Amino acid sequence: MGRLVLTGVDGNLGGQAADYLLQIAEAKDLIFTGYDPASLEQYAALGVQTRIADFNQREGLEKVFEGGDAMALVSMPFVGVKRQRAHGNAVDAAKAAGVRKIVYTSLVNAADPTNPSVEKKDHIWTEEYVRNAGLDYVFLRNSQYAEAMITNYFTYVHMGGPLTNSQGDGLMAYISRRDCAKAVAYALAARDLHEAVLDINGPELMTIAEFCEIGNAVTGNHVEYREITDEENYRVFDAMGVPRTTDGEFKEGSEAPFSSDGMVTFAQAIREGKMAVRTDDFRKLTGSEPLTVRYMFEHADEFQIGDRHSKDA
Repeated sequence: MGRLVLTGVDGNLGGQAADYLLQIAEAKDLIFTGYDPASLEQYAALGVQTRIADFNQREGLEKVFEGGDAMALVSMPFVGVKRQRAHGNAVDAAKAAGVRKIVYTSLVNAADPTNPSVEKKDHIWTEEYVRNAGLDYVFLRNSQYAEAMITNYFTYVHMGGPLTNSQGDGLMAYISRRDCAKAVAYALAARDLHEAVLDINGPELMTIAEFCEIGNAVTGNHVEYREITDEENYRVFDAMGVPRTTDGEFKEGSEAPFSSDGMVTFAQAIREGKMAVRTDDFRKLTGSEPLTVRYMFEHADEFQIGDRHSKDA
């Protein structure tokens, strides 16, 4: 049996997935990849085979995946053709190296053609690319990271105003990035999981107003939610210096390390009910319950969105 390959261990999700994988698999059976050599040193010291990988470059990439049987492809943080090209390079190289199964971190309701999220276009493209490559697969369709909205909540605490966006009364089963990472580790290590599409959701569907109410109850703050239009939402991000697309320039330490196109169309998808999905797939996969929004607010320092990690072409 070949080794398990985990990509992107120098990123937020990949790094947490690496920690979980080391708890349920032996280091000698693992290959970790990343583009930052320094980030790999800690894993090499534990006996994990580590390899530098840049998915923007196809040439020589298959050597990175040699000896692997299954690979977790953590989706890249940029959006559009650039991400599709990088994902395609990784899938092609993995197949050429003899990898037989891809675990991919996708997005809830990615296959719905009426879902307006620009992010979902890349995710369904990648899912279809893996299928067309003839590889076995596990697609983990993640709900929105709660960390993003917890960080956003405290931004408005500091500003002293209502939290504003355009998702309205739409429902989302907010999931911790930590649990998404756990799902990656367990799906990669599973030997009996084939051609599976799993929804990785938090324990309860809620509106953003209800999300704020939980934050207020835990922290003693008084953040209210106020709905604005999509265009007003764009202007809020413009004022923060957030780029419209991932081709723009991201400020170091930004509290919104995403493109506004991604965030506004995601809010639209929530408002239109396209993200109102909640299943028990996480519990069935990992044997544990997902963390609640209340728990994450109670330990808010541990659940912030963090810095952006990427290597663009």
